Amino acid sequence: MNLPIFLALPLVYAIIVPKNHASTLVHRHPLHHRSSPSSWTSYGCWIDNTGARTLSAASYANTTGMTVESCISFCSSGSNSYVYAGVEYAQECYCGNFLASGASNVSMSECDMTCTGNASEFCGAGDRLNVYWNGTQPPSSPIIVRSAGNWTSLGCYNDSTTTRALANGMGVTGEVTVESCTTACQDAGYQYAGVEYADECSDCGMTLDNGSEPTPASSCDMTCAGNSSEYCGGPDHLNLYNYTGTLTTTGNAGSGTGTELLLTASLSGGWTYGGCYVDNANGRVLGDELDSDNMTVESCVAHCTADNFTIAGLEYSTQCFCGNELIDGAVKAPDSDCDMACGGNATEACGAGNRLSVYTSMGNITIIPVPTPLTSGLPGQWVYQGCLAEPAPGSHLLPYENDWTNNNTVEACLNQCAAFGYPAAGLEYGEQCFCGDISDVVDNNGTFVSDSECNMPCSGDPVHLCGANNLMSAYYWNGTMNAWHTPKNIGRYEFLIGGVVVPLIATVGINNKVTFLEKYPTSEFANSTGAYELDISLVDNYLLAWREMHVKSDVFCSGSIILPDKGARQINVGGWSLESTYGIRLYTPDGQPGVNGTNDWEENANELSLQRGRWYPTAMMMPNGSILVVGGETGSNGPPQPSLEILPKPPGGDTVITLDYLQRTDPNNLYPFLIVLPSGRFFIGYYNEARILDPVTFDTVTVLPNMPGAVNNFLAGRTYPMEGTAVLLPQHAPYTDPIEILICGGSTPGAAIALDNCISIIPEASNPTWTLERMPSKRVMPCMVTLPDGTYMILNGAHQGVAGFGLASDPNFSALLYDPSQPVGQRISILNSTIVARLYHSEATLLPDGRVLVSGSDPETNYPNGTAVYPEEFRIEVYIPPYLNQGFRQPEFTIAKTDWTLGGQYDIVVTLYQGTISTMRVSLIAASSSTHGNVMSGGRIIFPEFTCSGNTCTITAPPNAFVCPPGWHQLFVLDGPTPSHSAWVRIGGDPAQLGNWPDYPDFTTPGI
Repeated sequence: MNLPIFLALPLVYAIIVPKNHASTLVHRHPLHHRSSPSSWTSYGCWIDNTGARTLSAASYANTTGMTVESCISFCSSGSNSYVYAGVEYAQECYCGNFLASGASNVSMSECDMTCTGNASEFCGAGDRLNVYWNGTQPPSSPIIVRSAGNWTSLGCYNDSTTTRALANGMGVTGEVTVESCTTACQDAGYQYAGVEYADECSDCGMTLDNGSEPTPASSCDMTCAGNSSEYCGGPDHLNLYNYTGTLTTTGNAGSGTGTELLLTASLSGGWTYGGCYVDNANGRVLGDELDSDNMTVESCVAHCTADNFTIAGLEYSTQCFCGNELIDGAVKAPDSDCDMACGGNATEACGAGNRLSVYTSMGNITIIPVPTPLTSGLPGQWVYQGCLAEPAPGSHLLPYENDWTNNNTVEACLNQCAAFGYPAAGLEYGEQCFCGDISDVVDNNGTFVSDSECNMPCSGDPVHLCGANNLMSAYYWNGTMNAWHTPKNIGRYEFLIGGVVVPLIATVGINNKVTFLEKYPTSEFANSTGAYELDISLVDNYLLAWREMHVKSDVFCSGSIILPDKGARQINVGGWSLESTYGIRLYTPDGQPGVNGTNDWEENANELSLQRGRWYPTAMMMPNGSILVVGGETGSNGPPQPSLEILPKPPGGDTVITLDYLQRTDPNNLYPFLIVLPSGRFFIGYYNEARILDPVTFDTVTVLPNMPGAVNNFLAGRTYPMEGTAVLLPQHAPYTDPIEILICGGSTPGAAIALDNCISIIPEASNPTWTLERMPSKRVMPCMVTLPDGTYMILNGAHQGVAGFGLASDPNFSALLYDPSQPVGQRISILNSTIVARLYHSEATLLPDGRVLVSGSDPETNYPNGTAVYPEEFRIEVYIPPYLNQGFRQPEFTIAKTDWTLGGQYDIVVTLYQGTISTMRVSLIAASSSTHGNVMSGGRIIFPEFTCSGNTCTITAPPNAFVCPPGWHQLFVLDGPTPSHSAWVRIGGDPAQLGNWPDYPDFTTPGI
């Protein structure tokens, strides 16, 4: 083999690479979002687009030298003095004092392009802007003055120098303000006043002349010369004001009279006037605001009717509000208080300042009292904490946000957070529910403020408060929600040997050696043969430990299981592209520890192939001894292959069965989870769905509830590419307890935030439901391996991303132990950590001595210059579980007969070194292959019945092929917690006579 050689040295990993593979391993510095200079701080990642820039005041681009620092300097130097700076698309810089209306904040992971001038910084992405803020407040935006004394705004009207809207000029120029102009017109006894072109108060009058009409407010866009915070018309447009008091003199320019203002309007459709109400005494009494300079009672009622509201309220001439009740303890005011003319009809009343002209379609008006914090009658063990201030605009104390525009309540938010294991909840802005940990509040410097500042009613419960803008009503769980154990004995990782390739599939054979398959011929190495076998007994001698094997087509993303034939052949199906997707490959393990085998992989597509090409399929041994192959795509990222087929192919023509639910959920259902249930039916889990299938027709028997995902995203998935891992929980004689399935990890679409929970279900219960348990950390692309004592190790993966090349970041280095014998919520212990990132294409495999082999990681995650963020991982480790980390001698046993019939009885002779027969256990773990987090035996473990006389024990094999599908198993004896080395036993024979298949000259059959 002309491949890299890895040598183990004390305390370090040493890598020696032959000269014909010139490569150097260096420590890589991770990319980061720049903390920014001086007082500037990161303000998050924001959506941007060319049609509506989030920052629009100034900009420049630099295709080779853009950095965060240079952009901030541009936005804060010279004539530029802006409070926000933003970098986008690696090379663009934008400045401004305001974030555009409607701009939205997204996950920082979406701003993932490095700056053209500094590859260690992020500079936004396509339509994504990294925003920085200097900590100061932007100058206030100019406003349309709504009222000045008894003068009220009628909006923006057209005007011209030749045909004036108002006939009488006052000659007030220079430092003009709305107040100075309206005062001049009032003193002269006029009904109307107009300000124009920033510095002109040239118009007063008793009527509007020359067909002057309302125009969009944007036409009056010039600020007053005497007050830049006010608008004073524009070119040929004036801001028009109406005097609502009693004129003391008659305008000296004419004899016109003012229009009489109707305080109520007559409407059709059952709408009637409900009165004038005070607004904003305790907050807005109606929501759903619509602003229009052309507002009328009729247009507001039509708007509210279209949105199915029963109450309409008009305020301040141009504002329309809708709702089904008045909130915040609304009280009536005299009808005369609603005395401002509508912007679109000067004869109708549209409220006034903090006064609403209210109309109703129901006759009666319901008034909701002033909301208060909900502090009693809370669900579970929740306790109200107070009003928490967010650390800065655009950032949040708690990481997970739900937006419930119309149905946010305190109870719903607390129940949602508790259901996903989060002991801190916060309600904000009326409609937002945040979940997280109490430590998040501490770590993000959360501070409590007066309860009175959290003053917005909940969108689904107007009687109670749900925070305010950048303020949250906070609740904590009083007690321990997640009992994660931190035992003293946590086991440890150890370096085992350097690898020759990066494996995609790892399988322990009955010769107690490990076969590895890699992405041949798309390997990193031109001379790779695609398959190798590791002799664990020879790991101290690198040159002897590895045996070169061969495959003929690319096994990249195929599926493997162990056959129940006499030779315990390993079968591999599917592949990367073209002919390889139809591939069927077989290997019969031979040799023994310390002695090389000679068998190799056998394959001939002209003689034996699948009926459909499959990339990412799952294989499963059925109770009748045939092989079920399900799902995949036609090739790498190709069209779906939403079907199943049987091996050996049944007689007749095409026997493939199409599965509509796989068609519907592609591409999020690859490597589906397949498990035989005690009823003989089949469980299939795919994307975030699951169902039970008939074992003969493959029709759906039961559609199970959808799998829970993330606390803020029910579209999260559990199979590739949002990859989690699944196992079957232990079965115990007499096998009367219902079987349970455990699925851990996964990810979300979009931002790809990994899931931090495990879910379990008893699929054949009368009312099956998913139980959720939170993990201590997030994990996508995890591996889960069944241990001889009935516990499960969870390891490998990342905190963010999905499966695929370059699609994940932030490796999860820690291992967990899941113990189903403990109560729900108390089953997880935190074990040790590694220094090796195990991302896409990693494996975890149980060895015959009870250790766990940890291998692989093929992320192909690179910096823009092509260097690796995370390396192709050749190092192979083992994990020493806690049961082997106590210094106890492992028990031993001998066995005479290893070919068992279902229900048969078989003797072993045991030697225990710590405990007694009374505390001894026996377990059987089905042979399996590990790839992409999918253990294609389901990780099945069985604790059979046994009796002992002295040190001779008689084991009763499982009763049927539903409890124990035919196949090879590792038999362990446990002395207290400590397992023996395993012996291989075959249970249930070879009912489909696979040992005589396939009958072709290029395949060797071991017999049945």
